[in-house]
Amino acid sequence: MEPSEITNDETSQRPIGKVKVSYQGPVAPHWNIRAVYGEEDPMNAFHRRVHARLLLLPPHDPQFRRNQERVIRDAAREQIVVDWELGEADLLVEHQRQESQTDDHFDQ
Repeated sequence: MEPSEITNDETSQRPIGKVKVSYQGPVAPHWNIRAVYGEEDPMNAFHRRVHARLLLLPPHDPQFRRNQERVIRDAAREQIVVDWELGEADLLVEHQRQESQTDDHFDQ
């Protein structure tokens, strides 16, 4: 592989921005979404999509997991790093994921 090809691959893998998504608590709006770095237009567009997916969903809602996965896929496609801060809700979400994996295992 030529050095110019390596440089192009590395450049295409570099994130264009970073977003921090923080759980604010049980009262809506539940989420604070803010850009850490990146160009304003793509970050604002990403912010609007994330906000629309998460606005009224607390982390213990089953729809939150599905929408969180959509946000993660969207971020990967846009090359945006997402930093999730769920606080105490992080433990609850992880517990629910483990339960659903266990349920799936027993269903088979």
